[in-house]
Amino acid sequence: MLIGRRFGRPGLIGTVARTAVITGTAAMTAGAISHHQQQKYATQQEAAAYEQAEAAQPAAAPAPSAPAASGDPLMDKLTQLASLHASGVLTDAEFSEAKAKLLAS
Repeated sequence: MLIGRRFGRPGLIGTVARTAVITGTAAMTAGAISHHQQQKYATQQEAAAYEQAEAAQPAAAPAPSAPAASGDPLMDKLTQLASLHASGVLTDAEFSEAKAKLLAS
């Protein structure tokens, strides 16, 4: 009598092990695909949100090429500072500091 390894079809443990490997591989593949799709959709949504935000922002008004001649150089400089502040080039702190320097001189 020969006792040892069976030849032919796998036994119950072999079948269960093979099924577990196949199931695990399928689950990992499905998870990877799902993760890839979520990343792709998130990137698309971020791009769309960025484009909407860009479209919603008003275009920056072009700076006047020559300030209106009012005859007062201090007033002209204050007007120029105000336009830079309004367009967002100067912050509130920078605007206040520059205005204080102009008025002190």
